[in-house]
Amino acid sequence: MRHGTALREDITAPGTTPLIGIYDMYSASIAAQHYNGFFVSGFGFAASHYGLPDIGFIAWPDMLGFVERLRPAFPRHHLLVDIDDGYVDPEVACHVVRRLERAGASGVILEDQKRPRRCGHADGKIILPLDEYLNKLELVLAARNDLLVVARTDATEENEILRRAAALAETGADVVLVDGVRSVEWIRKVRSVIGDKPLLFNQIAGGKSPRLSLTELAGLGVDLAIYSTPCLFAAHRAIDGALTALREDDGRLPDAAAGGEVGVASSTRLLERNIGGQRLDRQAVPA
Repeated sequence: MRHGTALREDITAPGTTPLIGIYDMYSASIAAQHYNGFFVSGFGFAASHYGLPDIGFIAWPDMLGFVERLRPAFPRHHLLVDIDDGYVDPEVACHVVRRLERAGASGVILEDQKRPRRCGHADGKIILPLDEYLNKLELVLAARNDLLVVARTDATEENEILRRAAALAETGADVVLVDGVRSVEWIRKVRSVIGDKPLLFNQIAGGKSPRLSLTELAGLGVDLAIYSTPCLFAAHRAIDGALTALREDDGRLPDAAAGGEVGVASSTRLLERNIGGQRLDRQAVPA
């Protein structure tokens, strides 16, 4: 299957295509029941794999290993992978892109940040000179075959945002992302300077960008929306709540048989669907 082509086809269809941020195989298993596209978020991966913030700790073999586990379990889902700055060097970025494409990734996001890097919705970001980023981007584009490539800028100064967005739209990248866009007005401004190039919008709870529905984003000309952390933050809240309740109930677990709680049977049914790549019929799995 040509995973990059499949994602391109969805992006060019009417409306805004959503990709849900997942951080491990279990969160992906739940998300797969609701959406047909995943975003392999750097924020979520750094948090779940290392217990560290999204400030440049990710090693590319770890990210590659995660994608290699995801693809067999979810053979038809889109997998857009955050590769940060390409792990610094252009040569490494090209190697990673080739490996990810062989592993079945649908696409990658390559940013123009300079180390020390930051989450796109954090303060203190430093960006590479535009020519240096464009050189890295062109090498990555030459290294891919079918893989979709998102060119991302983390510029924060208004004139520089528009200058870089326009420059990225002139490249062979498939999609443009300006991360940390702070208003609807600025989505419109970016849309106006990139022509007919597909536009991606990144939403993260508590981030700098406005909270917008898919209908609203489609009206603004946004083709692709990534939701970086809904699974991670929901797990944070749910785990904290469950363990608080366990302490308050003197260590007595909730009654899963009474309904409304996840128990071993429902969890096993969920995971059994990953055997053979989501092909098991739910009705065929015993309760």
